Amino acid sequence: MKESLSPKALEILAQARSLLEAGGYNGFSYADVSARVNISKASIHHHFPSKADLVRTVVVLYRAEAREGLALLDRQLGDPLLELNAYVDYWSSCIAGGTASFCICAMLAAEAPMLPVEIAEEVRGHFEDLAEWLTRTLQKGAAQGQLRLQGPADDEAKAFMASVHGAMLAARGFGDAATFAALARLAIARVSAS
Repeated sequence: MKESLSPKALEILAQARSLLEAGGYNGFSYADVSARVNISKASIHHHFPSKADLVRTVVVLYRAEAREGLALLDRQLGDPLLELNAYVDYWSSCIAGGTASFCICAMLAAEAPMLPVEIAEEVRGHFEDLAEWLTRTLQKGAAQGQLRLQGPADDEAKAFMASVHGAMLAARGFGDAATFAALARLAIARVSAS
């Protein structure tokens, strides 16, 4: 999908993604994007007829990036504990480096009752994708004796995901990137067998 978009559309999407991360769906307008990209609101509507179209496209691309990243961890590492650490390290470096301080799907999930249906479905899809990967990773780690699960793997996956997203929220609330790393490490320690 990304390959079929013009450079200007990609710039619009990048700015919308940044605005979503900062304040969610209702935290920005086409006027905000227009100011950042330096084009008229009408030009944005040419690329994305509605805000729902724009945000859905952002989330579709975000989901594709996340799936590719998780698959890459599987291929490159092949070790469940290393994969969980790499996932947490990715977010730690994003939060500390200021490249991404929050998962946009976690941000949008907080607004789910007020989102257009097509966006809410994509957000739910992201959570399902991540839960499936975490479930497989936890099951593999438990089978290899690296990880210990206190409940069913799918519940443990959701608990781990909630811990990571909660750590993002805490880091934002405290205004301290190190808070994320500390709390996310606790989530890993909770499932680690060592």
